[in-house]
Amino acid sequence: MKKVICFVLASAGALLVLTAQQRPIQIEVSKDGGMPVIAIPDFRGSGDAQKFMAAFNETLYADVNSSGLFKIVSKSFLPLFVPQQPSDFQQPPPPPADNPRGRSTQITQPTNGGGHWMQDWANPPAQARYMASGYTAVQNGVFVLQGWLYDLSKGNPTNGQLIGNRYLGSVDEAGARKVAHEFAADIVGLFGGKSLFGTHIFFSSNRTGHKEIWMMDPDGKNQRQITRFNSISTYPNVSPDGSKIAFTSWRPGQPAIFIFSVDPVRDLRYYNQTASVNQAGSFTPDGKQIVYASSAGNGVCCRIFIANLDGTGFRPISSSSAIEVEPKVNPKTGTDIVFTSGRSGPQQIYRMNMDGADVERLTAGTGEASNPSWNPDGQHIAFAWTQGYATGAFNIFTMSVANRDYVQLTHGDGKNENPSWAPDGAHIVFAKTRGRSSQIWSMLANGTQLQQLTTVGDNERPVWGK
Repeated sequence: MKKVICFVLASAGALLVLTAQQRPIQIEVSKDGGMPVIAIPDFRGSGDAQKFMAAFNETLYADVNSSGLFKIVSKSFLPLFVPQQPSDFQQPPPPPADNPRGRSTQITQPTNGGGHWMQDWANPPAQARYMASGYTAVQNGVFVLQGWLYDLSKGNPTNGQLIGNRYLGSVDEAGARKVAHEFAADIVGLFGGKSLFGTHIFFSSNRTGHKEIWMMDPDGKNQRQITRFNSISTYPNVSPDGSKIAFTSWRPGQPAIFIFSVDPVRDLRYYNQTASVNQAGSFTPDGKQIVYASSAGNGVCCRIFIANLDGTGFRPISSSSAIEVEPKVNPKTGTDIVFTSGRSGPQQIYRMNMDGADVERLTAGTGEASNPSWNPDGQHIAFAWTQGYATGAFNIFTMSVANRDYVQLTHGDGKNENPSWAPDGAHIVFAKTRGRSSQIWSMLANGTQLQQLTTVGDNERPVWGK
């Protein structure tokens, strides 16, 4: 087994951030290098806002937890009283200096207990370093969140306030989730993370009776249909800015590449070469061209091509007589491509320059490897690999392209394939097949925090875009 690599999230202690008042502050991690410990109690809403608080609290907790940056205190360990705003904190009186017999007592940190003072959240059983607090209300037809984050070690709410912002949304569950996403994004950003709020996952689903292209939010919410071809549409890929998707559909009667704008959904018209295979690949970093696999030209299935976004100017990049598919352009440099090829026997992951030169195999040649996906850093890939296991028993791996060190993220439990990196470079979405059902899952890039995102129909080939 090769040396295992790990993906390290940005150190919270290395970043300067700004409070709502634009004061520079230093976020510190614990001396033992552990994760920051944060308390996230359930928020309450006044009036009509309360009916949406279950969705709000679920979203806030899930976003912070899935960032992989924090250790969140179990809610069973939190004090009963939750301050909703800074004025709700009540500093306890200091202990008496002398006892009735005139002897000095041991001075301890005063506490009211029950959550009224910051030390109640920092002391056992919660033992938090940070605390999120706030409340919601409906004001003038708008769902309003007032959210705070405190550093409990600073002694009082004034000194400890790191965030104190107002967030606005529509008066419905979608609005409650929106403001929760935004507050969580501010918390995650304060500690050097990148929020996934506003990004989307595109995938293929047969839930309508036909395989169509769908999209959803990173937490699996707001799933919506993009194509309505009543045919087979699959292999989605998204442009670097998230404004376009490319995919393959059999709607014309033979496989053809389509490029759609996302908002609004609109067919941008793409010229396809006549071929038995036209498989959408990926966009170049500037968003002006796509690479794809096609059997066009000499009938070889398949070569790697590059073309403009309207299909013009196409030309082959690879020239092997073997089947070569799934080309992905390095999103950081735009100078090299990873792809799947059978030129050495069973399918493996290869890398080559954009002009087709300097072809090299990345995987060891054992088992079968496919579905390469670049990390946004342009230095690592994720892919599916049997790695010597039974044919078809794929698991998700990541690899450093420079030194070929790899780590296995999934271990059995069905077939795991088609990984795609999130824009933060710290999460991966993939398809898991158990029995006859294929569903979309996400996880951190260390294989933890697995979350099932789809449940209806068969769902496959996810790709994560902005």
